[in-house]
Amino acid sequence: MYGGPGAGSPSGTPKLFDLERYRIILFDQRGCGRSTPHASDLATDISLNTTEHLLRDMEQLRAQLGVERWLSFGGSWGSALSVACAERHPERVSEMLPAFWLMGRAEVDWSAWEDAVLSLEPHGKPAPFSDRASDDLLAFARICAHYAANNGWLEDGALLRNAGRLAGIPAVIMHGRLDLSCPYDAAWQFAQAWPNAELVAFDDAGHKGSPAMHDHVRSTVARFSVL
Repeated sequence: MYGGPGAGSPSGTPKLFDLERYRIILFDQRGCGRSTPHASDLATDISLNTTEHLLRDMEQLRAQLGVERWLSFGGSWGSALSVACAERHPERVSEMLPAFWLMGRAEVDWSAWEDAVLSLEPHGKPAPFSDRASDDLLAFARICAHYAANNGWLEDGALLRNAGRLAGIPAVIMHGRLDLSCPYDAAWQFAQAWPNAELVAFDDAGHKGSPAMHDHVRSTVARFSVL
């Protein structure tokens, strides 16, 4: 799943999976990426773009594609959304690979600095958000501000309090210790509340990951593919 909210699905995700073993499903949140209507059009009503709408979209997509159960893989906002979806439909999730962001109040306040802190990471690059195409940047700004102003329509701490619903779902939580955009304590707290989750921290990784983290993702999805 994508970051954001409103960032669109990442192009590099399929490279982490063996395409002979996995069917990859990428989708863009309402209003961004290849979704229409696009939020860069100021006439697009984003009041119908909420977490509840996205959860319904995901379930409709799963049913339409005939997927009984799926491995959920998300980072940043995608991890919060994937956890919310799994807590609502735990029977539909086989495994999870979240890189945690819980859309808490403190994390939302951190998002004002995201462009700056990501550019300072060991594997970062200048202006990781502001170098997007103008339409994508406008959509991202509208959607992200819309979600931040409403705390993602998630009661603060609700995802953590409902972690018990994920019992029985294997998960590997991967998190960079240098991630200032999604603080490490959220991943640690969730790992304590989720008995089936393994927390792996990477000293050389920030929000954008590192070669070591990407290698671990590959080995983990390969392990999950034979379960």
